Amino acid sequence: MDPTCPSESIYNLIPCDWKEPRQLPRYASVFKEAIKNDLKKSKSAMKTMGPAKIELPSPKDFLKKHSKDKALPPKKSFERTSLHVGKKPPVPRRDEHPVMGIQSGKNFISTNVADIIMGVAKKPKPIYVDNRTGDRHNLETSGLIPKYINKKDYGVTPEYIFKRNQEVKKAQEEYDEYIQECLKKSAMKKISDEEREAVLQGLKKNWEEVHKEFQSLSVFIDSIPKKMHKQRLEEEMKQLEHDIAAIEKHKIIYIANKK
Repeated sequence: MDPTCPSESIYNLIPCDWKEPRQLPRYASVFKEAIKNDLKKSKSAMKTMGPAKIELPSPKDFLKKHSKDKALPPKKSFERTSLHVGKKPPVPRRDEHPVMGIQSGKNFISTNVADIIMGVAKKPKPIYVDNRTGDRHNLETSGLIPKYINKKDYGVTPEYIFKRNQEVKKAQEEYDEYIQECLKKSAMKKISDEEREAVLQGLKKNWEEVHKEFQSLSVFIDSIPKKMHKQRLEEEMKQLEHDIAAIEKHKIIYIANKK
């Protein structure tokens, strides 16, 4: 009996032998052996400590004390300059005394009195007080004294501004010249009577050719291409008639120059 079907089913009325389903073979990669060989090679190459075939350091070359300290630069010998050539005078001895009794004939008291009488009295420093408690400040740095207007170059345009104005003026003149040249190139040109008549005759000739083609159309227009062709001819004729009327109406015609 099939176990997948319920017990009460018309498919189980006739008993049948149960057959166990055949198992599919297990999947095996074709690269399995190659991967095993690669793993064995990588493992065998690093079995010892450190990379293989490397010369080990000698036990005698051990790190010594202060071997990595930075060495100071060598001391420079002191050399006397030209100002200190020779030896200094010796220190005076104990029994040596300075020269005494030298007097000057200058009267310092009268000299000081004369300097004070003839000297100019100092002017007080200009200050200003900004509050009732008497806080004093320097008047020169306050901006209240008009000292800049008394300068010789006060109100004179600086040289760099004059140069900049000249450069701006020159650039403006060059730009105006360029604009005038562009306007001259793009100015309107008046066509002569001969050119106007030639253009008019050419338009009329084109209209006659289109009209002749329009008259050659079939009487029955029963397809879309024929309708589109007829519509195109009518539009060309209308445009030519409009251009002919405009040229006949205006005796003087201007056209723009091509760049």
